[in-house]
Amino acid sequence: MTVREVALEAYRESLPVLALSAVGGLFAGVVLGGMDAELQDVAGLLVLVPALLATRGNVYGSLGARLGSALHQGLIDPRFSFDDDRINAAVAAALANGVLISGVAAVMAVALLALVGRPSAPLATLVAIALIAGFVSGLLLTIAVVSVVFVGYRRGLNPDTLAGPVVTTTGDVVGIATLLGATRLVLALGGG
Repeated sequence: MTVREVALEAYRESLPVLALSAVGGLFAGVVLGGMDAELQDVAGLLVLVPALLATRGNVYGSLGARLGSALHQGLIDPRFSFDDDRINAAVAAALANGVLISGVAAVMAVALLALVGRPSAPLATLVAIALIAGFVSGLLLTIAVVSVVFVGYRRGLNPDTLAGPVVTTTGDVVGIATLLGATRLVLALGGG
């Protein structure tokens, strides 16, 4: 293949996904824009948003990269199976990392807000919101990443080209939506 052919193939595979990414990012922004009440009710919640969204992309982007590399190297079968220990280990590690870093981000947000003298919701409230959002978004992102990587690979597409944009967009949309849902749940249960 020539450099031109490789570039054209990369654009052919990535442009539709990148266009969907832009739309998804705008949708996540609309949801965030509609969270005025929750952002006022839970001081410090806005500080968590960038940290939680960034960690979704980092953790589940790594999962996509691991799965893509394993497929390219022939370490895992292109037909997804729950019996594959490599896949199960990668998924379990991603979920554990995603939930753990969500809780750590909440603790760090409270500490940072205290350090700069800004108000914050109680630590338990922010941690509960972060853990719930981290767990639910992790489950949804795992399904999205595994589906995109395996289906894309079986259709002859490079999972490395697909995984990044899909993870970041899905992470933004799912991350904001689950953060909103988790905040409403915690507030309904009397937190904050």
